[in-house]
Amino acid sequence: MKATYKAFQVTKPGVLELVERVRPVPGSGEVLLELEVCGICGADAADINAKREVPRVPGHEVIGRIVEVGVAVPTIWRVGMRVGVGRLGGHCNECSMCRQGLFQLCRNQQSVGSSCDGGYAEMMLARATGLVAIPDALNSIEAAPLLCAGLATFNAMRKSGAQAGDLVAIQGVGGLGHLALQYARKMGFKVVAVGRGDDIAAEVKVLGAHHYINTNTEDPVESLQVMGGAQLILTTITDSVAASKLVSALAPQGKLLVVGVGREPLTLSSGFLVAGERVIEGSITGTPYDSERTLDFSVLADVRPLIETMPLERAPEAFDRMASGQAKFRMVLTMGR
Repeated sequence: MKATYKAFQVTKPGVLELVERVRPVPGSGEVLLELEVCGICGADAADINAKREVPRVPGHEVIGRIVEVGVAVPTIWRVGMRVGVGRLGGHCNECSMCRQGLFQLCRNQQSVGSSCDGGYAEMMLARATGLVAIPDALNSIEAAPLLCAGLATFNAMRKSGAQAGDLVAIQGVGGLGHLALQYARKMGFKVVAVGRGDDIAAEVKVLGAHHYINTNTEDPVESLQVMGGAQLILTTITDSVAASKLVSALAPQGKLLVVGVGREPLTLSSGFLVAGERVIEGSITGTPYDSERTLDFSVLADVRPLIETMPLERAPEAFDRMASGQAKFRMVLTMGR
């Protein structure tokens, strides 16, 4: 096995530098992965543009094979297994949240690509508690975006309380939204896509939407109210102003479920929430078990991300394509093996 590996690291805000690193040794509870692919997520922008004291390898939609196992790793994880790691890189099993079984809320959780090195690399260390088993029916390129965008949307709707036949609006038709539309249709919801422009009208119908609201030409609140109001609105965008406005389209006892994180606060009418017993709720991605549920459902229901690929050596170009909104809909780096 090679003594070194290639990686792109952030050495100063906004700059990705290709470097050669020494092959790491897994510590207690860790495994060493030889990576096959890594998806590029919108959240990578914050990691790449952040001010930090030490170089950091970004990327948190990681698929690879275990090549070395550290001590105290459960025997279910073996050399040669194909596994994934998402944004939540492994819980501690010791904090108050872990003791309640709320592993996604672990107080000592690693944030892959941010607090620890991620997947823009040929190798990566990973906590065993963050590992996800990848089904044979999914190739690595397909599986990578499902560990973040897929998990965030599927898991949120699965736990939302919405029932088959309910009107569910998906706000935003991008990296998260194009998967949310597919999941929502397969879950039996009446699916409405809320986006901008006529250019995607036909595409969202193929992805699963029963109706499309073009906010450039329609008032989305009025249109959804005519349909009876949304039982669930899943907002995948980072535009807090647009998300706040759409709350008025909720039916009584409806829920706004937030998976897109905007910089500005949501602005809401407390009276509208109280009078209709409406709910605003955030949803973090999920545990490794939730990830495996997502992957299994994706295989069962034939849900797949739409992907463009580039080799690791072109990581800065691939990131720029994602950040500019040109990618349709996800970018995945391949490691050339």
